[in-house]
Amino acid sequence: MLNLSTINAMPEREFLETFQGVYESSPWVAQQAYAKLPFSTTTELVAAFRSTVDQAASAQQLDLITAHPDLGGKMAQAGQLTAESTREQSRLGLDRLDPEAFATFTQLNAQYRERFHFPFIICVGLLQHQSEIMTAFRSRIAHTQAEEHQEALRQIHLIARLRLANLIANIPPP
Repeated sequence: MLNLSTINAMPEREFLETFQGVYESSPWVAQQAYAKLPFSTTTELVAAFRSTVDQAASAQQLDLITAHPDLGGKMAQAGQLTAESTREQSRLGLDRLDPEAFATFTQLNAQYRERFHFPFIICVGLLQHQSEIMTAFRSRIAHTQAEEHQEALRQIHLIARLRLANLIANIPPP
């Protein structure tokens, strides 16, 4: 586990290598957070990452959202996810769904993408069962585009918080 003084002393390249996976396939978040060094507290560090995303242009936020893979999708089945997503999805068995569950996830992912034009995102690290994902899929499909954009960002921040907590001492999970 890293501590704050080690992080504050990191050269840019090491910082980027360490934190590039915190926000899915979006190293620009770590690059902009690095510019905010040094951090006085871990809360300040988490806020630096979060504010980078929150202050980004809507198009850049959408790029971040669309960088996420489908839950239980073909990439998970084929082992083609980032290390972080692999760890998170495998925890609930989304990388080894039986044919019926895979078909259900494929259908829900397709319906969701058709409605919102980006993948369904939920912080699986805070869930205990696949059924919780199904319930969220079915309830969130009724959201407006703006509501779901904000919910996707909220879920991304939860995912990032868990990823940071796995790397850094004294960051409690959300």
